[in-house]
Amino acid sequence: MARIPGEGLAKGLAVTMRHMLHKSETQQYPEVHPDLPARSRGVIALVEENCTVCMLCARECPDWCIYIDSHKETLPAPEGGRPRARNVLDRFAIDFSLCMYCGICIEVCPFDALFWSPEFEYAEYDIRDLLHEKDRLGEWAATVPPPPAHEVGAEPPKELSAGSRPAPARRTAPPAPVKGPAEGASVAQESAQDTAAQDTATQDTAPEAVGKAPQDTARGPAGPAAEPAKGAESRPRREPPRAMRDIRSIRPPGSLPKNAGSSQQKKDGPEGER
Repeated sequence: MARIPGEGLAKGLAVTMRHMLHKSETQQYPEVHPDLPARSRGVIALVEENCTVCMLCARECPDWCIYIDSHKETLPAPEGGRPRARNVLDRFAIDFSLCMYCGICIEVCPFDALFWSPEFEYAEYDIRDLLHEKDRLGEWAATVPPPPAHEVGAEPPKELSAGSRPAPARRTAPPAPVKGPAEGASVAQESAQDTAAQDTATQDTAPEAVGKAPQDTARGPAGPAAEPAKGAESRPRREPPRAMRDIRSIRPPGSLPKNAGSSQQKKDGPEGER
């Protein structure tokens, strides 16, 4: 296709004329500061009161640009207690010439001691002056914007919902009936008599139950001996240990094994003769 001479020049002049007719949007910095977004990463601010010297931010920093020094201090013991030791922060410095503004230190801080501040006017003529200590980091903490409001219909924070939750009511047991001395004594005597009667009935019926055949037992208990003693439903029934003669009487006659010595002699006899 043949090009028209001066086509590019005409397009350039058209763009220039179009921008000349529009109003300029130049911001007169530093007299007029720019409107930065709420989540802009300007500089890292420190709240010294929240720092517990856990060293998580320094260990997780991929650039190793955080320097922390501390010492231990013993607190006086309260009444009836023991003295406790705590870490006191001596130095907290960030070298912003190495920092890549990844925000990992702010995310891993478990005590909300580090925040993003929208301040960005901390340029220096010497790169060595970009190492800022905790005093300068604490000044930037005042410029941290408040957190945004929750969306309409969103769930409230767990801290607020847990604090406003009513305490669960304690379950109280009903008061026990108060018995007089005479009534309490009679109940104790009756329980002791019931226990003695149950033990006696168990000892009397144990040999008889052992000597019975299986078909007699399957018919069910009959007679006054089969009646449960008083208070048997409330406490478990324990039978006395059986003697060796009672255990042997359960097997039918002729089921006991023969003497092992005689069977061994009979077995070894023919083999020895061979």
